[in-house]
Amino acid sequence: MTTVLLVADHRSTIDRVHASLSEPGLEVVDHHDPRTAAETAYAIGVDAVLVDMQVGAMGAMAVARDVRAFARGSEPIPVTILLDREADSFLAGRSGARNWLLKSAPASQLRAAVSGSRAAS
Repeated sequence: MTTVLLVADHRSTIDRVHASLSEPGLEVVDHHDPRTAAETAYAIGVDAVLVDMQVGAMGAMAVARDVRAFARGSEPIPVTILLDREADSFLAGRSGARNWLLKSAPASQLRAAVSGSRAAS
């Protein structure tokens, strides 16, 4: 079972991710507060973190950095960022996220990103 922590606060994004990742062996756990996302991810032992580019007042870049920092020397949980526009890929790459893709990407790319495959550039 792969468990993904979804850090998002817009219902449309949450619904789309759940629809895209609705398959046996994948569980999506919703989390709306980016300030506690890293701590929650490690506390419940998720396999991946999926974060909306624009979540709360913190944003995906800060969440990705927090997840890496919270690892404290161990292997960090991989983070995938859902981009609003292609131009944000530069920022996503600098955040330390493993993957990033547009919110409009096909469900197959989203599944590949959270399963560890390089799904976007």
